[in-house]
Amino acid sequence: MASTYSFDVVSDFDRQELVNTIDQTTREIGTRYDLKDTKTTLELGDDVITVNTDSDFTLQAIHTILQTKAAKRNLSLKIFDYGKVEPASGNRVRQEIKLRKGISADIAKQISKMIRDEFKKVQASIQGDAVRVSAKSKDELQAVIQRLKQEDYPVDLQFTNYR
Repeated sequence: MASTYSFDVVSDFDRQELVNTIDQTTREIGTRYDLKDTKTTLELGDDVITVNTDSDFTLQAIHTILQTKAAKRNLSLKIFDYGKVEPASGNRVRQEIKLRKGISADIAKQISKMIRDEFKKVQASIQGDAVRVSAKSKDELQAVIQRLKQEDYPVDLQFTNYR
């Protein structure tokens, strides 16, 4: 039996869970006494969240709320890439939070190199923004998954298409 088994290492998030997180954060900002009158806005774009508020202090409070709501919805905090805080009109501040999706080429190379070095019977190939891992034994693939979970990469890793 010469069949091979494989899985993909990807970095992705559930868009609907992110929309729900933004909605919950906006609702909590509207009800909290210290944030109610700040006229804070959160806008969700394709790959960025734009926060517009009145001070750095309220911006930090919004970060805390956003991270708490995201964690409750099983979204990794690694998807948020906080940009620099910029002054906006009317003594306000604006910040763009980029959403990380996909594995960059550098991280994909690190993952495939680590797999090649530590697991001799397993092949790893980079396919766009994912890494395909294949082997003849499912046990070896399980060992690779456990090893990748131990590493701390700057992106959140998921394992899909296990067959």
